[in-house]
Amino acid sequence: MNVNKVILVGNITHDPELRSTSSGSSVARVGLATNRYWNDKNGQKQEKVEFHNLVLFGRLAEIAGQYLTKGQQAYFEGRLQTRNYTAKDGTERRITEIIVENMQLGRKPQGAGQVAGEYSSQSSAPARSNFNEGNQTPNQSFAKAKEEEIPTINLDDDQEEIKIEDVPF
Repeated sequence: MNVNKVILVGNITHDPELRSTSSGSSVARVGLATNRYWNDKNGQKQEKVEFHNLVLFGRLAEIAGQYLTKGQQAYFEGRLQTRNYTAKDGTERRITEIIVENMQLGRKPQGAGQVAGEYSSQSSAPARSNFNEGNQTPNQSFAKAKEEEIPTINLDDDQEEIKIEDVPF
């Protein structure tokens, strides 16, 4: 059995670079930083930052371009892919990237509004999520949601199953 699965939670290092392929499909490139903390043998707290290159395709790329901003925390699932390319100086280079299949938006940088949501390359509509929502005030959490309506499914407590009529998209 073979598995190629990556799960990352970190901070966006730069706003997404959104482009289109010749066939019209959207592609976004995002940088992500993850921090690792530990105590060394002398008891001193240490930190190491890793930087990751993420690539998103299709509707997921469009959502990333619309909602992700530098400094924002986010969760990504995907797979590793290594490719070769020729640099501008003519040398052959290799780069390992994460091809994103699912993502969840987390807290935006301080002072910005927040829309927390879960997105998948399999679906075209966002679903609400609680990813780090508890660390925000209600005004911060839903400031951006007021600007743009995000479809949600509201079920009464006495309903047991989701009906297709209840789905807003």
